[in-house]
Amino acid sequence: MKNEYLIIAARIKRELKNISEVVSRSINIWNKGAIIGDDMYIDATALNLHSFYSGIEKIFVIVAEGVDQSKPSSSSWHKALIQQMGAEIKGIRPQVISDSLINRLDNYRGFRHVVRNVYTYTLDERNIKLLVDELEDIMKALTKELLIFVDFLEKIEIN
Repeated sequence: MKNEYLIIAARIKRELKNISEVVSRSINIWNKGAIIGDDMYIDATALNLHSFYSGIEKIFVIVAEGVDQSKPSSSSWHKALIQQMGAEIKGIRPQVISDSLINRLDNYRGFRHVVRNVYTYTLDERNIKLLVDELEDIMKALTKELLIFVDFLEKIEIN
């Protein structure tokens, strides 16, 4: 079991690195686009914000399948998955992310759904700006909380 948890910890670290790159790209695209004035930057930023939450969700699936041994499967599984990460599972694992982070990430989960279901030219620039403005702070909080969880995984002893 220890090996499996070390593998999960390594996968989380790798995904965090990828997500961090997406955060940098999102901010850079947004800032450059605002200077140039071409609204195509809205589409590119939206795609990267989509990737940001998709990467986070990938980590949550890794934890749900590899540690919890249970991934939600209802029609609202995306919402159930983030809620699962906020729950301590007695005898298995601590809370993966805090309730406050769940609330902050929920905006990105909702936006990811929007990007998948509308034409990009209809996206609300103001909403995207709010998401971009929060991105660095949320990434810092996410990294901190996930690395605490990784530390937990790396310290588990073989039973």
